[in-house]
Amino acid sequence: MVSFEMSDRKKIGLGLTGFGVFFSFMGIVFFFDKGLLAMGNILFISGVTLTIGLKSTMQFFLKRQNFKGTVSFFVGFFVVVIGWPILGMILEAYGFIVLFSGFWPTLAVFIQRIPILGWLFQQPFIRTAM
Repeated sequence: MVSFEMSDRKKIGLGLTGFGVFFSFMGIVFFFDKGLLAMGNILFISGVTLTIGLKSTMQFFLKRQNFKGTVSFFVGFFVVVIGWPILGMILEAYGFIVLFSGFWPTLAVFIQRIPILGWLFQQPFIRTAM
């Protein structure tokens, strides 16, 4: 059996990432509150940096194939901070999808192994959409 031990830095990073997602969600729920959205973005970026390390984060965001997603994500972050949260979130969502598009197949396999969700995602009408 493989042991996945985590350092305290990674635990804090995952916590910050989770809080970043939570604050972003709450910012959307509260009609695109720019304070919550900006806080969510800062927590998410700092959490990812602590989880995978500064060097890996820089390599990920500065890869040539991730350039369009990186620019879109950070321009969206800047637009949220200056006060246009809806446009900023649209840009960030596009950047997020482009940046993490390589992880979608891995996520699909993971979801298929979850008891109830796995059964749902293995249905023919959903498999054809994927």
